[in-house]
Amino acid sequence: MARISVKSLLVAAFSAVLMFLGTSAFAKDGGEGDHGEAGHEKFDAGKAILHHIADSHEWHFFSVGETHVTLPLPVILYSPQRGLDIFSSSHFHHGEEIHNGYKLDHDHIVPVKEDGSVDEAVKVFDFSMTKNVVQMLLAVVILILVMTSVAKKYIQTGAHKAPTGFQNAIEPVITFVRDDVARPNLGHKYKKYLPYLLTVFFFILLNNLLGLIPGSANVTGNIAFTALLAIISFIVILFSTNGHFWGHIFWPPGVPLPVKLILIPVELLSIFIKPAALMIRLFANMTAGHIVILSFVSLIFIFGQMSTVAGWGFSPVSIAFSVFIFLIEILVAFIQAFIFTNLTAVFIGQAFEGEHHHDEAHGHETSKAH
Repeated sequence: MARISVKSLLVAAFSAVLMFLGTSAFAKDGGEGDHGEAGHEKFDAGKAILHHIADSHEWHFFSVGETHVTLPLPVILYSPQRGLDIFSSSHFHHGEEIHNGYKLDHDHIVPVKEDGSVDEAVKVFDFSMTKNVVQMLLAVVILILVMTSVAKKYIQTGAHKAPTGFQNAIEPVITFVRDDVARPNLGHKYKKYLPYLLTVFFFILLNNLLGLIPGSANVTGNIAFTALLAIISFIVILFSTNGHFWGHIFWPPGVPLPVKLILIPVELLSIFIKPAALMIRLFANMTAGHIVILSFVSLIFIFGQMSTVAGWGFSPVSIAFSVFIFLIEILVAFIQAFIFTNLTAVFIGQAFEGEHHHDEAHGHETSKAH
């Protein structure tokens, strides 16, 4: 029990330190608004929270006083009128300056005229390496390195020997996805889809965990990221369908004709509702967790505007609640990766459900004949 208590305290202390690292930058982002009676900048909690969960063309880690530790990211633009343009986002100076006929307007790059107004005649394709893109690529690299190192250990030691080191941590997760997600939902075809399900699970999990680090990108809280994952799953589901599946969609058996006319559009709509549910569920849950944590941090500055004593007095309470939600978010990171993977397996299994039942019936008939 003592050992568990020490570990819990260390995790809580580490979480609190991470909270404090992001606090100054958070206050700075929320303070760029209206001014109070004494001339001090008012803290805008809504603006600060939305800024932190949004994508950005620079990586802002933390701030110490007026010193901002940031990493400018490359801007890659192509315009049929202006051609290809590549430069660092530092040229925008946090959106305060124009560079090469472009300016940063609410985290979006727009073409401008000489007088600084938006040039509607210029069409721009933005291929910039934003914070979300860089962190997503980082997650891909980490995932490849981890999985290849685990695979090499299996090759060196053999599959029948007890796992050691990091391999010991990864193997239970792999067997869990195989035995509790793939096999129950996909039957004898589970091996065909297991690589995809494992990739989706670990990729979402890694991005969820990286997104909990203050200063990191909120990748899984970006609707474009979850939409792309849902589209890929949608394509896999469609390629897994058979005649029995489409027969139930366009001519549901066992119901009267008037009811069939009602069910056909409903069944067709359900095909698109499934990936939409995958997209919205992951996006909403991860975004909500970040907003709750940042809301508790915002209370420090909201009370601080009323009174310095109130701000300092409420700080321990706010940090305690933030750490508590932060620890819950670690659990949610695993749960959401599991839910997305499990629902994907369920939808794929439904796509060839008739074929699965047919194979089982055929197997029973064969066993009876013997």
